[in-house]
Amino acid sequence: MRFRILTIALLALGSAAAQQPSLPPTYGVQTRFDRGQDVVPSFDGWVRNADGTCAMVFGYLNRNYQEEPIIPVGPDNKLEPGPIDQGQPTFFLTRRHAWMFFAKVPCDWGSKELVWSITVNGRTEKAYGSMRMEEQILPRTVQSRGNLNPGTENPNKPPVITLQPQQNVTVNTAVSLLASVSDDGLPKPRVPKARVETASGTAQTNSATVRRLPLNVAWMQYRGPAKAVFEPSAPILVTDGKAAGSVRFPQPGTYVLRAVANDGELQTIADMTVIVK
Repeated sequence: MRFRILTIALLALGSAAAQQPSLPPTYGVQTRFDRGQDVVPSFDGWVRNADGTCAMVFGYLNRNYQEEPIIPVGPDNKLEPGPIDQGQPTFFLTRRHAWMFFAKVPCDWGSKELVWSITVNGRTEKAYGSMRMEEQILPRTVQSRGNLNPGTENPNKPPVITLQPQQNVTVNTAVSLLASVSDDGLPKPRVPKARVETASGTAQTNSATVRRLPLNVAWMQYRGPAKAVFEPSAPILVTDGKAAGSVRFPQPGTYVLRAVANDGELQTIADMTVIVK
């Protein structure tokens, strides 16, 4: 009797398994797309600035791993209500970029929404900004790229950056980029701990030690009709208060370049408009 019951149970399980749909080999595997995907805007919170003004903060996710779409301000790249141009980027770097621009709004904005719409590769995506209390962030949250611990008093001040303006720029000519940066010297550089010999004779280091890049400046393109080429493309270390690099523009037009000064904890953004003839 027990053998018969067990046989029936096994047959039932086999029948149930046979009825389950077979999953494709790629089930659960995320496909990587280099091109042809959309750009998704994001609402990253709103801030109340020290001068009493308020602003909504937006970023984006470019789903492509190689394509960097250029979407001019207009029907395919707009904010509403209000002017469609409120300082949003038109050149979209690959992948996720939070806290990219601040759209000023009255502090008595109320329950209205500020909507950023982006259309690219045949698809429209929108981000909805509002001034709900739970969406409020601190300016230092943006400066620290979201790594702020609200319960910790930190004396570190963000760097101060000044850019040298450029004039008489022509196509395919190397243009110098010079940023003057000052900082309070905080945070102090972290020195990796010395190697420790264990009883077995092998050396170990503290794997939790974080290597922090010294005071540096990174350049990126924010707007423009074609992709600018920076040299070097990596962050530039600040030496004697200066960070020097260069850029080339493949087409004439108006470009906006962004310099980000970072002390390893906090960052400061400065934009520069360049007219290329």
